[in-house]
Amino acid sequence: MSVTSPFVVEQLSNGLTVVIEVMPHVQSAACGFLARTGARDDPPELAGVSHFLEHMMFKGTALRTWEQVNVEFDEMGSYYNAYTSKDRTFYYGWVQTGDLQRQLELLADMMRSTLPQDQFDMEKNVVLEEIAMSRDDLGSVAYDYLHEQLYAGTPLAWPVLGWERTIKDMTREGMWEYFTRRYAPNNLILVVAGNVEPTDVLRMAQRACGDWPHVDSLGTDRRSPPFRTGVATQQVDRFRQQAVLLAFPSVGATDSLYETAEATAAILGGENSRFYWNIVQKGISPRAGAFHEEYQDFGMIVLFGLCEPENCEKLLDAMREEAARLAADGPQEKELRRVKNLRRTSLANESEAPFYRLGQLADDMDYRGRPRPAEDRLAAVDAVSAESVAEYLRRWPITGPGYLVSVGPRVWPA
Repeated sequence: MSVTSPFVVEQLSNGLTVVIEVMPHVQSAACGFLARTGARDDPPELAGVSHFLEHMMFKGTALRTWEQVNVEFDEMGSYYNAYTSKDRTFYYGWVQTGDLQRQLELLADMMRSTLPQDQFDMEKNVVLEEIAMSRDDLGSVAYDYLHEQLYAGTPLAWPVLGWERTIKDMTREGMWEYFTRRYAPNNLILVVAGNVEPTDVLRMAQRACGDWPHVDSLGTDRRSPPFRTGVATQQVDRFRQQAVLLAFPSVGATDSLYETAEATAAILGGENSRFYWNIVQKGISPRAGAFHEEYQDFGMIVLFGLCEPENCEKLLDAMREEAARLAADGPQEKELRRVKNLRRTSLANESEAPFYRLGQLADDMDYRGRPRPAEDRLAAVDAVSAESVAEYLRRWPITGPGYLVSVGPRVWPA
């Protein structure tokens, strides 16, 4: 007996990809536009333009003022927002099924923002305030400094928010040129999930987006950055704690060991992890963990912790010791079970709500070019084992020098 796929993937004549997941058991629908552009696509002189542009997409179109955009979201009772990362920008809304057409039309209109000059001038101050606020957070400063040093000479070096100087110098004309190139329909994906009829959705998409002009040259050249070993120190007197980060290269999002890399980071530094019990609970650091950061073409694992400046050596030794122990002995069965069950529960919950499926589908389409059913994601988690962790750590060791970053009042390592 054949099983009907819940997915429909079509491309409009102008290059806009539309992916739909039919979820007949729910009473809502979510839709969003994924712009395949982010901070790593910002020109150096426009560092921060992708994030700034995200703000501007809510600030007025040929059909709606910024006030009307916000009022219309609220009238639908929409759960809506947007975010910008190193490699993408995503705009979304989640509504009752009956409001899907109105939601899609609103989001589509926003994708054709006029970037009003008065709103540009006003929003520039908002972005500058965000940059100022981020400088007051030690974790944010350390994260940005790691990328600035590790990926120096590449677009991944600058922060998503950009720098104060590039935002101050940015003009509406410079943003407009970037916007018209990068928000071309052939660089956008419309994602829809919920209790919907695909033919209706495709009709809505054609009506709202079918006349957008295709752009031949998107003007970007993404390349995987080289990963270096080394040490970088930034003295910042306004903080009382020190941030210590240790980064290692890892797999990208499409690698067969991706879920294993996620599990490895969780065993080391996730909830109730080795870092929690052997570093935080022992008073070495009030906050320590590990995370896996992935892109389509590469990834990295980062071990991190905050500490009193005089405890930097102790914290770094403790993080290295836990990494070495995991590499030598492998994970305990109870650790694997805990991490996998937590991941299974998260995936199961997400698979039942259109809003969360929207994010999963955006990941799949951006990184893999195809949607995956929730069962495929669960199967990838089930495949994680002590053997796969051992294979991952052989291919991507976390016991070498790595790239060490220290940020805080102490100049360490000197």
